[in-house]
Amino acid sequence: MRSLKAYFVLVVLGSLCIPNAFAQVRLGAQGAEAEPGRMQQWLVPSPAMDVVSRARLFRPAGGGPFRLAVIAHASTQNVLRRAQMPQPEYRALAGWLVARGFAVLVPERPGHGGGGPYLEDQGGCDEADYISAGRATADAIAAAAGFVRKQAFIRPDGMVIVGHSAGAWGALALAGENPREISAIIAFAPGRGGHANDQPNEVCAPHTLMAAAAEFGRNARVPVTWLVAANDTYFSPDLSQRMADAFRGAGGKVEFRVLAASGSEGHWLAESEAGVKIAGPELERALKALAAKKR
Repeated sequence: MRSLKAYFVLVVLGSLCIPNAFAQVRLGAQGAEAEPGRMQQWLVPSPAMDVVSRARLFRPAGGGPFRLAVIAHASTQNVLRRAQMPQPEYRALAGWLVARGFAVLVPERPGHGGGGPYLEDQGGCDEADYISAGRATADAIAAAAGFVRKQAFIRPDGMVIVGHSAGAWGALALAGENPREISAIIAFAPGRGGHANDQPNEVCAPHTLMAAAAEFGRNARVPVTWLVAANDTYFSPDLSQRMADAFRGAGGKVEFRVLAASGSEGHWLAESEAGVKIAGPELERALKALAAKKR
């Protein structure tokens, strides 16, 4: 299986073969820190060798080293909506993690608001390729995390991936690669193909989604906390339960929890302060389990 270290080496080596304009881009911090949470703009590698990704970095006071948490954002198959997506920040969720000692990276994957090729295309609704889409997302998460993990203010252990929707689906795909560097995954409403034809509670090729979840669980040994709001109309609690069962049945380690309803659409729970407050007890439980595992 690939490690984040190995993936980062591939990204760096690949940069030697790309145009000079890109080779001269300085990865890392791009400006001063600001509030909240020492927020800072960064550039990080991506799987597309001629594209760098924008990212927000948040961290506690002091020099660290801090545990790293990477937040993987949601996506959409709609080209126009992707192009109009603002740079993801997840300020409430990042703030919650910073308050508990994490440095938090929120990278924007290629093909979204910042541009670049969309690497996560699942194809048509009936013939959706959820495995390839998830693995492409996993590659982008790994490229960004592998770079930041090498910074002096980051601890080499205890990294957590927090995914939302398609980002959480990519986190499950990454779990299927059994990376040694990741200690836990927290997945908010993972899935692909939700709101098929813009209809709530309609999902493209749900049986294919189940099979892909089982494929990701086959080699996964990283513990996963799977969270879904009671009023999620992209991936309902019932569908999410069946996906989690498929992931677990194939060998994955997962704790599945249904959270209280959040706002008018529970799928966006991870993006709001009220939603993070709802999720707080389960997030605390996941981190306590991680701490107990290390003792």
